Amino acid sequence: MGRHGGSPRGSGEAGGATAREGGAGPARLALLALLGSILVPLVVAGLRSVLWVLVGIAGLALAAVGVWWVLAHTGVLRVLGGFLSVAAPVTVLALYAVFGMLGPALLSLALWALAVTAARTALAPGRTASEQAVVTAPRAPWILMNPRSGGGKVGRFQLAEKARAAGCRVVLLDAGQDVTELARQAVAEGADLLAVAGGDGTQALVAEVAARHDLPFVVIPAGTRNHFALDLGLDRDDPAAALQALSDGVELRIDLGYAADRVFVNNASFGTYASVVTDPAYRDAKARTTLRTLPGLLTGEDTLSLRTRAGRTHLDGLQALLVSNNPYGRAVDATRPGRRERLDSGLLGLVCVRVGNTAEAARIVRGPRSGGLVRLNAEEVVVEAGGDTLPVGIDGEHVVLPSPVVCRSAPGALRVRVPRRRPHTLRGSGAAADWPRVARLALGRLLPSREQDVAAVREPPPW
Repeated sequence: MGRHGGSPRGSGEAGGATAREGGAGPARLALLALLGSILVPLVVAGLRSVLWVLVGIAGLALAAVGVWWVLAHTGVLRVLGGFLSVAAPVTVLALYAVFGMLGPALLSLALWALAVTAARTALAPGRTASEQAVVTAPRAPWILMNPRSGGGKVGRFQLAEKARAAGCRVVLLDAGQDVTELARQAVAEGADLLAVAGGDGTQALVAEVAARHDLPFVVIPAGTRNHFALDLGLDRDDPAAALQALSDGVELRIDLGYAADRVFVNNASFGTYASVVTDPAYRDAKARTTLRTLPGLLTGEDTLSLRTRAGRTHLDGLQALLVSNNPYGRAVDATRPGRRERLDSGLLGLVCVRVGNTAEAARIVRGPRSGGLVRLNAEEVVVEAGGDTLPVGIDGEHVVLPSPVVCRSAPGALRVRVPRRRPHTLRGSGAAADWPRVARLALGRLLPSREQDVAAVREPPPW
């Protein structure tokens, strides 16, 4: 497999210098906003603000219980759960409004979000992927297009016609064809660039062939969700714009993830979701199929208990586990919710769910300390359960792999060519807010060295 000659982990010293030189202003803003988020309720309600915080936490806990009942039960309890998940937060907001706390609470929340965003910006590296200008256009580009993906985006955006006009050889995928074999044949016939217009599962299969032969790879977002394209900064609403990478592009070196011998560009999921996608009805009725099958998977006879090992961390009793090609941001991240800030860290991200009953669902509002939702980063992850095989959802496609499944990162394995100008350029907003580092930066003290930062990432805390 082709490997990048430089560091696969991104920006190196340039990124660290940028953080040191340009992060003092955002760091000071972060501290001021954090202080404001604390002072606003104290000024308005004094010590009673503690009571209002507890009321808000109780509302969130009841809403979490309601969601658990909806997912894990059927019948009357599911109906009650749906009511509780809506009524609890609405009641809390009504109480806040009646007692004049709604405005201060929203302002405090907005200041907290600003503080977190500014802190992450202050710690962000200058670049998040090794990037270099492309000076020569490919001589024999090859593009595989799935005319059924995304509800027919290939035909709707006239992608085949535009690709042929750009000098590409276009192959339209028929049902039952072997995607990997088509890509290998294209390489054997002299293709010097591989591209895919389709979903993330198809992207992963061709990306593996491109990486193995060290060929550039182009992503054309013609699937339904196109998470990979989004994290590359591409415009999912204009898939034809990705063709500009052929004539006016830059090249990124990014990582690939492996689950056993299967490549994933986004993630590999184990447990409940991986079992749900095995149902033939899932493709046509995702929400209905999920609600029908989840109770048996979470609390019934079909409950699957996963075990995982990530570095020195061992976890068991997991219902669901998501292993991602580079860590995802938190869902509450105001800047990039649920997206990957970089694709070249050389690390896998883990999100583990361990909620077995109503009490554990209520405690999940405590965050990492509850143990219900665990986040980790690691270079290698081992996943197993009680049987000899494990169902796995790889970029949304169902496969069955021998247990245990070893997941690993292949740093810098893939050369991705993207347009020079794209709407969501791959630039991160920093790691999770590290307030001691933010304070040091705001006060003018240098951040720890790059080597210390990398060591801290490789040895993450247990949550």
